[in-house]
Amino acid sequence: MPDQEEPGTRRAVDDRERRRRRAQFLRELNEARALRERVQPRRARAARMRQAMRMRTFRW
Repeated sequence: MPDQEEPGTRRAVDDRERRRRRAQFLRELNEARALRERVQPRRARAARMRQAMRMRTFRW
């Protein structure tokens, strides 16, 4: 009967599914980390402020 699977088969399928979900999660986590490194709004704002200060003190 299809309802009665062997316990080992079910465990292998569950394990494979768990590994697939874990791999997907880790991929998304790495992508989020990379995005955060690229964006970093506070550092970008601080860099703009430093540049503005340099331009204000620059003598033409």
